[in-house]
Amino acid sequence: MGIFTKKFDMPTQPPEKRIHNFDEVALGYTAEIAVKEATRCIKCKNQPCISGCPVNINIPKFISMIAQEDFDGAYKEISLSSALPAICGRVCPQEHQCEGKCTLGIKFEPISIGRLERFVADWHNENSDYILEKQERNGHKVAVIGSGPSGLTCAAELARRGYEVTIYEALHTPGGVLVYGIPEFRLPKKIVKKEIENLKSLGVKIETNVVIGKTLTIEELFGMGYEAAFVGTGAGLPKFMGIPGESLNGVYSANEFLCRSNLMKAYENNSYTPILKGESVAVVGGGNVAMDSARTALRMGAKKVYIIYRRSMDEIPARREEVEHAIEEGVEFRILTNPVEIIGYNSENNLNNSKNGFVRAIKCVKMELGDFDEDGRRIAKAVPDSEYILDVDTVIISIGTYPNPLIKNTTKGLKVNSKGCIIVDESCLTSCEGIYAGGDSVTGAATVISAMGAGKSAAKSIDEYLKNK
Repeated sequence: MGIFTKKFDMPTQPPEKRIHNFDEVALGYTAEIAVKEATRCIKCKNQPCISGCPVNINIPKFISMIAQEDFDGAYKEISLSSALPAICGRVCPQEHQCEGKCTLGIKFEPISIGRLERFVADWHNENSDYILEKQERNGHKVAVIGSGPSGLTCAAELARRGYEVTIYEALHTPGGVLVYGIPEFRLPKKIVKKEIENLKSLGVKIETNVVIGKTLTIEELFGMGYEAAFVGTGAGLPKFMGIPGESLNGVYSANEFLCRSNLMKAYENNSYTPILKGESVAVVGGGNVAMDSARTALRMGAKKVYIIYRRSMDEIPARREEVEHAIEEGVEFRILTNPVEIIGYNSENNLNNSKNGFVRAIKCVKMELGDFDEDGRRIAKAVPDSEYILDVDTVIISIGTYPNPLIKNTTKGLKVNSKGCIIVDESCLTSCEGIYAGGDSVTGAATVISAMGAGKSAAKSIDEYLKNK
């Protein structure tokens, strides 16, 4: 009965080795392990795992195919619903979605759905020549703004329906947060590149270095013959705390730090991208992006890395696996702690919190948890007279992001909420005819798979809109 109660472990690089490289930490299931894990599925009638997947993959079916060693068939089954299986298998929070609803998980550990999805996608990329079939064009053009998970998914779904689709990406490399935000050791860029090549096989065009709102407006896109547009520009505008010292040299937003290290490869010894490789680094926040920042800082040579989080480990929002990996690698968690000031010095080593100074330390206060807020989280309150100093030379702020206001400011009639998120109805339609939106630009920072679900829903709505137009 032991094989049914616990999921099979994922092979990983040992911590003492992986903190010195940017190679992928999780090594993936072998075919033998994948088949054994797949046989744990009890083939329940209700199949609640499907409803837990934002893109509604037929999970029991592809797992059954793995158990029968039909790996190519399993890939084709996943591809009917997901445009990015190799990515989702790596970065989606399955424990809160499909695996969280697994019937086996009521008494034992759930099926490792994400690990199996990753195995199937990796097997396909290494062993199969199968590519998605290019559909006959229906004569209609749609513009997709942003090449992150929502944009890529929307483009794939529309291309499958015969639309001529062009993705407009502001950066020089397509992939959005998949290439600038998620580190190489968690999501290798060759995986993203391969998924995008699969998308191109459907006939999707990608134009990089085009900033919609600057290079072109959405109105100008419609003038170029596009009949609808999807906005999937994400939420890349960082939040800061508003505490003294945030303008010091050595203070980064997590977005900037990860973009410099991931997309611009600042971790390479011969890189031309400037970045401060601190010896003692404080990362403020407790989400997956904070874990990515802390673990990246370690690999860039930091001798000490702290996670500063104002609530307890029970409330930390990062995936449990990412927290465990960070702890294994030596990241120190200062929980129930909140920064109140970043202390700096100038070139003469005098205390100086001007924008020209450098980080010397961070002043923190201890916190305690009180009542629950409207979001169901416990309110963190400062403990009187509990301030202390932590010596660091780099601070990375990772407390969330907002959507960039550029699209809103250059699109007449486009409505947003108080946080700058685009307002849409249940069909992903914005306040402007023909303009749809989804992903982090609508919800604020969320998960890759939820953004993909929005892109898929928007594509269906765009198809219905253009057929009825």
